[in-house]
Amino acid sequence: MDTAPSSAPASPAPTDRRRRKVALAAALASAVEWYDYFVFGIAAALVLGDLYFPAGSSSAGVLAAFATFAVGFLARPVGGVIAGQLGDRRGRKPMLVLALTLMGIATLGIGLLPTYATIGIAAPLLLVLLRVLQGIAVGAQWGGAMLMATEYAPEGKRGLYGSLVQLGVPIGVVTANTVFLLAGAFTSDAAFAAWGWRVPFLVGFLVLGLAWYIHTRVEETPAFQEAERALAEQEKSEPRSPLRTILRHHLGTVLLAGGSFAVNTATFYIIITGVLDYATRELDMKRSAVLTVSLCVSLTQLVLIPAAAALSDRIGRLRIYALGAVGLLVWAVPMFLLIDTASLLWLAVGTFVTSCFLSIMYGPQAALFAELFTAEMRYTGASLGYQIAAVLGGGLAPFVMVLLLEATGTSMAVSAYIVVLAVVALISIRILARRAASR
Repeated sequence: MDTAPSSAPASPAPTDRRRRKVALAAALASAVEWYDYFVFGIAAALVLGDLYFPAGSSSAGVLAAFATFAVGFLARPVGGVIAGQLGDRRGRKPMLVLALTLMGIATLGIGLLPTYATIGIAAPLLLVLLRVLQGIAVGAQWGGAMLMATEYAPEGKRGLYGSLVQLGVPIGVVTANTVFLLAGAFTSDAAFAAWGWRVPFLVGFLVLGLAWYIHTRVEETPAFQEAERALAEQEKSEPRSPLRTILRHHLGTVLLAGGSFAVNTATFYIIITGVLDYATRELDMKRSAVLTVSLCVSLTQLVLIPAAAALSDRIGRLRIYALGAVGLLVWAVPMFLLIDTASLLWLAVGTFVTSCFLSIMYGPQAALFAELFTAEMRYTGASLGYQIAAVLGGGLAPFVMVLLLEATGTSMAVSAYIVVLAVVALISIRILARRAASR
């Protein structure tokens, strides 16, 4: 859907080696960024409530920790807007480097942050601030990494290349769970609560090394270079604002993109964070066993996500995308019926099937969102759509889950929450399909 005028000189086609190098760098950037982001969710479910919000019941502490977790999602659209504006005007690569640097600093800060017992009310306040910085960073990162991959993709493989960035999510989950499992295995419960939980955050600081590599070794995308040349003269006479263009002419597309994806982000964070808290606190299952299940389930996504993306290159993005949404709608109730047995086997089955449907949606999502907008506004539009879904779905999901469980006493309320979001997704997908057919 790129619309650069034919008068602009075309960039030479990237070599296959260069395509692979950029795709790998973008995938690694996504993986380390999501690792840093996910360690907070795991820590929120396991220890942050007691360490930073000690007053009240255990449920109140978990709610406070999950509320802090959600704050990061509320900050994600801010990162998406800032990076989108600059990324559509100054380039994809600088924003990706900036996002990685900010994430590394924020994650290190959390790992070194004193607890409530040490510095009092300043501890939760600083924790919230650092989580906001994480949210801004990941909101800025996704669009940059996704566009670095998809805009370098060869003809007919945009879905597959985009899925390499999407693999950053399961890689981040697997790595975060692995590091937490190792930290728990090599420390006593008391040592884990005292300092062992900090190790995954300190490891996340290594993201800065990757930021430097991308800054020095990776070139800007050809699509942005062409758009930049075509719009250079227009910029001199009439400075453009991608955000203003999106809000004036493409807001409906952004909202539909967000509505189509909220069920995916909500369900994902329910099974990796909400279920971790629910299974350990309410069902009395062992922390290490539940983390191991989460790790193994995430490993299957490493195969399913690129497979779904490659299939979308052949038969269409929206068909595959809609199939995943239907699956989440149908499986919402059976998933929690299995989890409620408190059996590790049925927990694995319930979350694995859910993960399959999540992967079917997530695989083609990067290319789908990129294709909704032209190159000169793609970073802003795609990022806004994704981050709106993150706020409406992912950020609030664990918090809403605890509230629903406390208010109703049944996990079926959480299933109903997923069903409602799945219906919204299918309506949004239907409208997007009609728009695509009318072009």
